[in-house]
Amino acid sequence: MPLAILTKFSAALGRALLGASRDLAPIITVIALFQVLVLHQPFPELLSILAGLGLVIVGLALFVIGLDIGLFPLGETMAEEFARKGSLFWLLLFAFTLGAGTTVAEPALIAVTREGAKAVAEAGLIENISASIDRYALGVRLTVALSVGAAIVLGVLRILRGWSLPVLIVGGYVLVMIMTLFAPKEIVGLAYDSGGVTTSTVTVPLVTALGVGLARTIRGRDPLTDGFGLIALASLTPMIFVMFFGLIVH
Repeated sequence: MPLAILTKFSAALGRALLGASRDLAPIITVIALFQVLVLHQPFPELLSILAGLGLVIVGLALFVIGLDIGLFPLGETMAEEFARKGSLFWLLLFAFTLGAGTTVAEPALIAVTREGAKAVAEAGLIENISASIDRYALGVRLTVALSVGAAIVLGVLRILRGWSLPVLIVGGYVLVMIMTLFAPKEIVGLAYDSGGVTTSTVTVPLVTALGVGLARTIRGRDPLTDGFGLIALASLTPMIFVMFFGLIVH
């Protein structure tokens, strides 16, 4: 049994390494061409760059394997178990905590909110000291986390009740446009970027698995048409919540 598992993992790793190399090849080619043909400059510390690219390929391959054998099955299994138990409260609580918890841990969100807080401090809207910057960044981050939790709850209710996804998305973006007119201009760009960075490496796999697993379990639901759409809602709601945060703070 251990030998069979090792053989299966080795084959999966080989496919993942090949796929990661293929996916990164266009990016590497473009950078190399511009560096040599346009900038006419040699690569600084070529060995370090090659070593770094190798680590990126290995890390990306391991990440993909981890999704396939860990996060996706876990998310789908938990969604199916909650649906079978028939408790709406626990299912919605799980959906909220999953959305909020994974968003707080998003590296991209941490980076964006930190840079946004620095820019707000430089604009004179908050004190330009480390404590104020950290407090502001944490406030935006928690606001985004709460918004994603609310979005996942809304998405789960949509799957359970059969609500129309286009209606929710169009209505949400209409609200975003209205909020944009009234929100402080200093927060609008950060709000829009917050919507994008929430759907990154940590949030997407678990949230997608939740939606697909739930749609598979509920009778009359199609995983293809009903199981997806949670990520779209998770990208939409942070824009609304962060602009509302800006109205309160500024």
